[in-house]
Amino acid sequence: MPIHPSHTPSAEAARPRRSHDDAPDTAALFARLAALPDGPERDALRAELTTAWLPMAHRLAGRFRDRGENAEDLRQVAALGLVKAIDRYDPERGAFESYAVPTITGEIKRHFRDRTWALRVPRRVQELRNQVRVARRDLTERPGSRAPSVAGIAGHTGLTEAEVATGLEALDSYSTLSLDAEPAGEGGTLTDSLGEPDPAYSVVVDREAARRSLSRLPERDRDILYMRFFEDLSQSRIAARLGISQMHVSRLLHHICARVRAETQDPHADGPVSPPVPGAPR
Repeated sequence: MPIHPSHTPSAEAARPRRSHDDAPDTAALFARLAALPDGPERDALRAELTTAWLPMAHRLAGRFRDRGENAEDLRQVAALGLVKAIDRYDPERGAFESYAVPTITGEIKRHFRDRTWALRVPRRVQELRNQVRVARRDLTERPGSRAPSVAGIAGHTGLTEAEVATGLEALDSYSTLSLDAEPAGEGGTLTDSLGEPDPAYSVVVDREAARRSLSRLPERDRDILYMRFFEDLSQSRIAARLGISQMHVSRLLHHICARVRAETQDPHADGPVSPPVPGAPR
């Protein structure tokens, strides 16, 4: 069967690539823009080009409308990508549309990567998440299919099962629940399930700092501290138990606490055993 000349490979290669309806012919405007210096005239021409190509930017933004992001926000991001493409385009390196499409699409993808994740994850994890999401959708849409397994997704994508597991975990990182959300089947909000700060944490450091000094106290000094601060005995009851005066108990407590405080503030100090309080019974 003879091949029609219009169907030959050379004819196909020579045929111009079909542009979309929203791809205006602005080659002359871009040539003018490249020759103009910075100033009002260049700014006006740049704005004219932006207006002319804005429908194409909006069309590209529409490709991402089913990903949970506000449509108007996507249009704004696409418009920003269009402006960048206009500013960086070199008319001598091909058609503007061929340069603008990947530039705008890349700007939108960066927006999803950097702005829309509730939890920031590495780019590789984001890529795994997208691969797993698309694969799971494709496998679920098959007639009679069930929820795909990790092994099934791995076989479909060529990823390892560990990579698929990472991608599945990342699916839950894209958005988060508010603490005011009410868990299904449960009363109250997520805030109600959160723990509260333990007041004992504030004294952990102090206790650990004082532990060394306390361990070096004479046995009677430790007994006095224990009776006063752990058994919550009054000074008069401690005095009765030890057979000394209440005033002497007061002096002992003051001396013991001063020593512990000093050694705690200087943990490298190797202080001697407490000297006896003047007048204290041995």
